[in-house]
Amino acid sequence: MDDGVDDLQIPSGQSAGFLKSFAARSAAGLAMGALSFAFLILVVNPIQMASMVIYPFSRDAFRAVNRTCAATVWGWWVWMAYVQNRIDIRFRGDRLPREEDVLIISNHQTMADVLLLMCVANRCGRLPDMKWFVKDSVKYVPGPGWGMYFLDCLFVTRNWARDKLRIQRMFSKYLEHRIPVFIVSFLEGTRRTEAKTRSSQAFAERSGLYVPQQTLLPRTKGFVATVGALREHLDAVYDVTIAYPDRVPSLLDCFACRVVCVEVRVERHPLAELPTDDEALAAWALERFREKDQMLIDFQTDQVLPGERLTALEASTETG
Repeated sequence: MDDGVDDLQIPSGQSAGFLKSFAARSAAGLAMGALSFAFLILVVNPIQMASMVIYPFSRDAFRAVNRTCAATVWGWWVWMAYVQNRIDIRFRGDRLPREEDVLIISNHQTMADVLLLMCVANRCGRLPDMKWFVKDSVKYVPGPGWGMYFLDCLFVTRNWARDKLRIQRMFSKYLEHRIPVFIVSFLEGTRRTEAKTRSSQAFAERSGLYVPQQTLLPRTKGFVATVGALREHLDAVYDVTIAYPDRVPSLLDCFACRVVCVEVRVERHPLAELPTDDEALAAWALERFREKDQMLIDFQTDQVLPGERLTALEASTETG
C-alpha cells in the first residue's frame, strides 16, 4: 500500500470506502496542483512580463502587480494545504506580530518545506512579500523561477565571491525603496539527505564543532551579510523548525493529500537582541542550529516539537 495511505487512520470495517474516497481526494489534489502550475505559467507569468511596461514609469505599480500575482498563486497553494488537502499544521513557539520585515532561517528536508513556510508567511500577513534565496539556475524555469525573478528574489550560485555583489545590489534596492520583505534563507544550503548529513558530520568533526544528526551545519556567511546589510530594515529573525511525523514527504505528497500533519515551531528574535559583531553573529546562527538539531533528535521519539500548540488566532494576530 502507498506510504501516504499507510500513515492514515482507516476506520474499522470501512477500508474499501475510505480508500476509494482517499483516491478521489488525492486525484483532485493532484489535478488542482497541476491546474495551479498551468495558471502560473500561462496566465501569471505573462502578466508579470507585461508589467515591465509600467516599470520605467512607476516601480511601485510594478511591484503592486507582482505582489498580487504572488498572493494569487501562493495563496492558492496555502488554500490547498489547509482546505482541500486538510493538512493539520501544528504551530508552536512564539506568537508573531503581523506585517513585520523579517529574515526566516529554517531547516530544509524537502520541497514541502516551501509550502509550510508559505503558511507561516500567510499567518503573518506577508505572503506576497516572500523573498527566497534560491539557486541561480531556477530563474530560467518557467512558472516558479520566472515568477520569483519579478519578485526581487535572491538568486545565488553558492559561490560567495560571485554572489556577494548582486546580493548587495538587491539589498540596496530593498533599503532604497523600503520594500516589505519576508526573506527565506535555508542556511544548510541544500536539502538534507543521508549522504549530505555524513559529509556535514565529517566536516564538523574536523572543525571541532557539534556533530549534527538531523540537520546540516549552517553556512553562516550569507546570514551574517544579510543581517549586517538589512539591520535597519528588518524587525526580527524567525527561527523556524519543521518536523514531519513518520516520514519526510515530497511536495507532490502535499498536493496528493498524503500528508496528515506537520509540526512547525517558530522562535522570534528581535534584531536589536542579535550580536553586532560578525563572528558573534555567526556563532549565534550556529547555536540556533545546534538547538534545532537537538529538537529534531528528540522529535524522533516524542513526535512533537517543544511548546504548547498555538491556535490559529494565537499564532499571528499580535500587533508589533
